[in-house]
Amino acid sequence: MATLQAVLFDVDGTLADTERDGHRPAFNMAFKAAGLDWSWDESLYGELLAVTGGKERIRFYLEKFNTKFAKPDNYDEFVKGLHASKTEFYKQLMAEGKIPLRSGVERLISEAKAEGLRMAIVTTTTPANVTALLESTLGADSESWFEVIAAGDIVPAKKPAPDIYVWALEQMNLTADDAIAFEDSINGFKSSAGANLKTIITINEYTKEDDFTGAELVLDQMGEADDAFTVLAGDAAGHTYLDMALVRKIHAG
Repeated sequence: MATLQAVLFDVDGTLADTERDGHRPAFNMAFKAAGLDWSWDESLYGELLAVTGGKERIRFYLEKFNTKFAKPDNYDEFVKGLHASKTEFYKQLMAEGKIPLRSGVERLISEAKAEGLRMAIVTTTTPANVTALLESTLGADSESWFEVIAAGDIVPAKKPAPDIYVWALEQMNLTADDAIAFEDSINGFKSSAGANLKTIITINEYTKEDDFTGAELVLDQMGEADDAFTVLAGDAAGHTYLDMALVRKIHAG
């Protein structure tokens, strides 16, 4: 039986409610700055989350929800420019401390670090967004805790393709049996499962209806001693919050 050597974390929705409280408002700020009358409310944004990647999400919006918009001749640059502006607004929101980590996240990362486990970030968001979140919540040097930051366009095929997880494992010279993934969405789970990784899910408002059949454990949050999780699927072995002892049991199970 393989020994757990590494923990691989998704970012958006898993570490923090960044989709609802960060990315969506930042998109709207970028649209306003560009003189566009677009506004993505929470309901619409939930539908746009069917597509991973910010630039891809803008394109999806124009293809399905705002089909009357006259695309400029330099469409690719237009989308890239909007997304770059959005990233700057997102970083601004982070710097202002507007987006806290979810319950139990900081504790679990600290436990993993203290126990000498290798850690990686595996996400479709841009590297700048990862840096902004980590520095604003865990401290200026926290990015160095993660051996690999697999983010953005580092592989062509984004989640739900398994490529980003496969790439991260390759960089760490690990097999899927050596690690466990933490995800929050069906696209993320398809990606980690496609890379043959055991996966623990913590849902959020946008993903609570997703089908996580096959995941090792599905929770509403990681939780704390005084803020217990709710088990939605799987066996938490009597635990009331996610700690490394439970993570190791899940990996070994």
